[in-house]
This record gives sequence, structure tokens and C-alpha cells, in this order.
Amino acid sequence: MTKERHILGLSGGRDSAALAVYMRQHHSDLPLEYFFTDTGKELPEVYKFLDKLEGFLGRSIARLNPDRDFDFWLKEYGNFLPSPRTRWCTRQLKLRPLEHWLRQDLDAGTIVHSYVAIRADEPSREGYQATHPNMRVHLPLRDAGIDRAGVLEILQHSDVGEPEYYQWRSRSGCTFCFFQQKIEWVRLFEEHPARFQEAVDYEKTALRDGSPFTWTQGESLTELIEPKRVDQIKDDYQKRRERLLRNRRVNPLSAKPAPTLDDIYGVDEGSSSCVICHK
Repeated sequence: MTKERHILGLSGGRDSAALAVYMRQHHSDLPLEYFFTDTGKELPEVYKFLDKLEGFLGRSIARLNPDRDFDFWLKEYGNFLPSPRTRWCTRQLKLRPLEHWLRQDLDAGTIVHSYVAIRADEPSREGYQATHPNMRVHLPLRDAGIDRAGVLEILQHSDVGEPEYYQWRSRSGCTFCFFQQKIEWVRLFEEHPARFQEAVDYEKTALRDGSPFTWTQGESLTELIEPKRVDQIKDDYQKRRERLLRNRRVNPLSAKPAPTLDDIYGVDEGSSSCVICHK
């Protein structure tokens, strides 16, 4: 009889958390294994949220700590920062530990079912692509017609809620995610100044060693937090927010909340961010 495993990856974000809740509520018969690939550079709010989710699920979340951390791989890549064109962080710190975790069973003939948090309102997005013939990828949220509003409803009704970082940030994953918008870097500076300074130090080393990339396009983090520049970034964000509010159709029966960073910058619409980190 062929052995099977059922796995569900958690990023510390809304969608994967909602998927975990949904699977517990609708497919409690499955022996799901929950995992989190930890770069060691996650926001403190991520770890706090994972602990809360673990309590709801009643099962532990396997922490797949890479055998070689962010600093190791940064040196391997000549101190060149990861970027949208060179996503070595996703490859080495997210995919590599996962594949190592599964390889022995896959090679032994075990069928591994992977449940990925792609929503029904994301028709163009793809999840983790199977790299082994014994891997099966499933998209339960899409199959059930669950969109972003549905994800929020699942989290609210389960009392799991959302990670606290959504109060100031649009995406989960690593503290230094290069897909962050400039307003998010400003808010990282305000919320976690020590983490921001660590990002500045990485960037200075990278530039010294000839890296063509900074964390955010067109300027260094040192330039980004100059007082006048911070004011400009905040003003731009506020104008985008106000424009979105003006363009929304007024519906007195709608309880839709005020626009978030997701709405203003459209990270869910055509975003090229890494699904395994962001979801």
C-alpha cells in the first residue's frame, strides 16, 4: 500500500493561516503536517502569530530551520543582496529546506500532498510547483471559491485573527523582503529600528563589495530615512489612500474596512512576490 503524507506550509501570513483553519474545520480527518521554513530573519510578530495558530490547530508546526542561514548564503553570493531578479533567499532559505525535509520519503515512493493557499480571486497566481513525480499540489481555497474577503472571515470567526504586522505592513516573510514598498521600509524603521539598522548594515556591505542592488529600488535605506524623504513617502502613501477612497463606489450596506496597504499597492493583483513567503 502506497504511503502518503499531507503537508501545509505556513508563511506567517493571512492566506496560509486561513487555509490551515479551513482544513482543520472541513478536513479534520487528514493527518496534516504543518511546517514553517524559518530564515531566522522573520518579524517578531510572525513567531507570535505562529504560536497562536499552533494553539488553535492543536498540532505543532514543524520549524524547518535551514542548516545554513541567511548570513552564510549572503557570503556565498558575494554579499550581493537578494532581489526580484536574483531570489536566492527563496531558493536557499525556503525551497531548499522543504525539499530536504521531503526528499527521502519522495524518493522512497511516498505520495506527498501539498496544500497551497492560492485564493479564488487569484486566477493568475501559481503555487509551489511540484518538482518530483510523487508530489501532488492542491489549492483548497481556490477550489472552494474563497477570496480575500473569505480569508478574513475565516480568521475572524475562528478567533485566530491576523498577524499584528498587518497594521503597518502588507506582506509576510522575511524582515528584509525586497518586495516591500517604500512606506513599509519607513514603517519598519519606526516599528523595529534595530531590524532596520541590520538591513542598513547588510546594504552597506553589499554596496562596498559591488552589489548592483539596494534593498529598495533607486535609493539606499540611508537615503530613504532622511526626514524630508520620509515625509515625501508618507505624503505619497496618503494621497494614494485618499484617491482609492474617492474612487470606491459608496455602498451604505457594506461593512468593508478602510483600504489597507494591500489595496493601495495592489500586492495581490499581479504581484510577482514569492508565494511561499508571502502567502
